[in-house]
Amino acid sequence: MARILLAEDDDQLRAFLGRGLRRAGHAVDAVADGEAALVQAHDADYDLLVADVVMPGIDGIELARRVSVRQPGIRVMFITGFAAVAVRDEDFTPKRPRVLAKPFHLRHLIAEIEALLSQ
Repeated sequence: MARILLAEDDDQLRAFLGRGLRRAGHAVDAVADGEAALVQAHDADYDLLVADVVMPGIDGIELARRVSVRQPGIRVMFITGFAAVAVRDEDFTPKRPRVLAKPFHLRHLIAEIEALLSQ
């Protein structure tokens, strides 16, 4: 079981992913934006950040940078509706984030998370 911080601005998708990850055995804190995610990350330690790239306010990439400074061991997965996302390796060393393009199947997300956490 991993402790996961999920930052997704789409209410329905956030609820769906949160339920699915909990059913897969993970502890999940789900928030609607980057600012709320920063507050959560300040109050608790996480194994994994799953963040939408495009959110109002602090986007997912900036969120991951800030959370990674406070929690250097956190793994990061971006979910995005964009075909290509520019993620610089030097921003996330030594653990390169995964990028999962929307739409995706919940089973695929869970498999990717399990693979990422097992590294």
